[in-house]
Amino acid sequence: MYIQVMKSKIHRVTVTDANLNYIGSITIDQDLMDAAGIIEGEREGERVYIVDVNNGERLDTYTIAGERGSGTICLNGAAARKVEVGDIVIIMAYAIVTPEEGREFKPQVVFPDTATNRLIKKK
Repeated sequence: MYIQVMKSKIHRVTVTDANLNYIGSITIDQDLMDAAGIIEGEREGERVYIVDVNNGERLDTYTIAGERGSGTICLNGAAARKVEVGDIVIIMAYAIVTPEEGREFKPQVVFPDTATNRLIKKK
C-alpha cells in the first residue's frame, strides 16, 4: 500500500498575472520552485495543486519555470478563470510513498513575502 504526502508547498504567494490564451499551467518564479523542490520538465513540469485563499477555488495543473527573482505567479489557460490578479494562493505538490516513508518524510515548505513573492524563510 502507498499513501500520498505533501512533498512541497509554497505558502501564500500573490498572483501576478492570469493568461487565458496560454496552453495551460502555472508559471512560478524559478527561485521559489527550487526552494520548494518543485521541478519543471522539458515540456510540462510537476503536477501541483493550487488553493485560492481569496475565493476558495481549488485546481491542479503543471509547472513552468518563470524568470528567477521575478516573483512571477501566473495562472495560464483555463486556470486563469479561477483566479484574479492580486489573489493569494497556496501551491502544493505531493509524493507517493509507503506508510513507513510517510512517517519520516519532511516536506519542503517555503514562506515568500506576499508583497513581492520573494523567499523570506524556509521550514
